[in-house]
Amino acid sequence: MVTEEQIKRINELARKSKTAEGLTDAEKEEQQMLRRIYIDSFKANLRAQLDNIEFVDDDKKVR
Repeated sequence: MVTEEQIKRINELARKSKTAEGLTDAEKEEQQMLRRIYIDSFKANLRAQLDNIEFVDDDKKVR
């Protein structure tokens, strides 16, 4: 699960990367790590939602 602090840090790094200063190598690695955590969390949440979907036909039978 991604915390609010991690999301704030992702956004901070994204804003900094767009400035003339740019990111240091350590910050680039941190950004990649945080993005990977975010993406993995997103995929896990989506998978959980999809796994809970039930299809019901016209006869109200769950498939």
